[in-house]
Amino acid sequence: MDARAARRAFLTAAVRRPAQVGAVVPSSARLAALLASVVPREGSPVVVELGPGTGAISSVIADRLPAGSRHIAVELDPTMADYLRRSHPGLEVINGDAAKLSMLLAERGVLQVDAVISGLPWALFDRQTQHSILGQVTNVIGSTGAFTTFAYLHGMPLSAARRFRRTLHDTFDEVVVSRTVWRNMPPAFGYICRRPATPAARG
Repeated sequence: MDARAARRAFLTAAVRRPAQVGAVVPSSARLAALLASVVPREGSPVVVELGPGTGAISSVIADRLPAGSRHIAVELDPTMADYLRRSHPGLEVINGDAAKLSMLLAERGVLQVDAVISGLPWALFDRQTQHSILGQVTNVIGSTGAFTTFAYLHGMPLSAARRFRRTLHDTFDEVVVSRTVWRNMPPAFGYICRRPATPAARG
């Protein structure tokens, strides 16, 4: 699949379901590299993507993964899911809801993963949805996995975006905020999170 087909699929999904697609163009190579930096290069890791869109980050993940790894994508939009199956044949695509991540993975024999990389539009989600999906993420990465996601610089004044940042710090012991990736449309930055906090610590 060429870049023109990817843009067409992305824009079609954005127009059809604007509440689920928080971007106007796919992530840049620099942002993709930042988010994929937690993907292990050795062993047989299991890596999960949430909201992969047209697969801009999927390609970078695939380049990092060693042979024998498992690369799973959870995409809510059925048209996008079909596009991913055609354009990324090595990707295991699940047409489903990230809020049911543990169940979706368990149905495929996966109980724990090494990394979860998210392209979901957190600033468009209400408090309950943010908490629900992050709870699923912490369940599957356990104490040894990593979680990365991103936010757009212009969206930070939004209350949902500020709430999401606070929730990340409440949910994980380690939250690293990257420098701004200016070579992205629009400019964005990443969150790199590890070690889910205990319920008492979240408190």
